[in-house]
Amino acid sequence: MDNTFREDYVGVEDCAAKFLVECRIRTIGVDYLTVAPWHDTVSTHVTLLSAGIWIIEGLDFRGVAPGDYDLVCLPLKIVGSDGSPARCVIRPR
Repeated sequence: MDNTFREDYVGVEDCAAKFLVECRIRTIGVDYLTVAPWHDTVSTHVTLLSAGIWIIEGLDFRGVAPGDYDLVCLPLKIVGSDGSPARCVIRPR
């Protein structure tokens, strides 16, 4: 497995984040280190978080078969922090 950071990953541009806010999305999860594109990592986060949308980054979907799942996300409560490690699990519907 290659652990080299890649700057050419697919991220959610701020205009797409604004669309997700309009759609009343409550949570977004991605399988990379950040939801935002490399050239602008702040705007997307501000747009999503200021709308109360939870961002889950670093998910590992390898080995997950296609299908419908429920997501359970259990973040640690860290006082004064703007983020947290979390245990995320899925269960088939």
